[in-house]
Amino acid sequence: MTDDSPPEPEADVRLDTAALRVLAHPLRINVLTMLRQRGPSTATRVADELGINPGSASYHLRRLALGGLIVEEPGRGTGRERWWRAAHRQSQHDPASGPPEEREAGRPYAHAVALAGVDRLRRAADEIPLLPREWLDVSAYADFVLWLTPERAGRVKAEIFEVFARLREEAEHPVEGAVPVALQLQVFPVPGTVAPLTAAPGAQPDEPPDEPQTAQPDDEGDA
Repeated sequence: MTDDSPPEPEADVRLDTAALRVLAHPLRINVLTMLRQRGPSTATRVADELGINPGSASYHLRRLALGGLIVEEPGRGTGRERWWRAAHRQSQHDPASGPPEEREAGRPYAHAVALAGVDRLRRAADEIPLLPREWLDVSAYADFVLWLTPERAGRVKAEIFEVFARLREEAEHPVEGAVPVALQLQVFPVPGTVAPLTAAPGAQPDEPPDEPQTAQPDDEGDA
């Protein structure tokens, strides 16, 4: 007997080559992040939250659905209104492992992740003047520079990931007053200090970044 129900959102997913190509777009990453952090939503709601055209939101939701990263929310939506939820709690991608084609697909994915993180940080910065004192006091925007080899940088990253994993387990059952809190981690050589490849393989995403800005006939409502 098979189970055709959508995967539970708390399950993590290891991104394969196809999923990496789907996520090689910063806006698509932020749409997926929003669904994971805020719960099910529609194209109209996603567009309002991210400040984009509803047709663009609908387009990216469909691409995420085709990639198996989001699923329709059962029992919600009527007619053209479709509700979507994240299929997994978190994505996992280790650029140091996997077959060659997966590692190369990880380059444009990593580029998109960095750009998406910058956008989320910008939106967080816009809210700094409006944060309640209790949240302003515990917020942090820090930047550290360490002199590391690639091997040592990898060990530092692994150690921090272990801390994140422990904290996530401790927060499985949120207490009253808890809200989603973003803990961003960036580990990269300071720009200009490492000689780049003459031609970065896999640098182009699977599609041009200029997604449709107007709804097509089948996009007049929510995706």
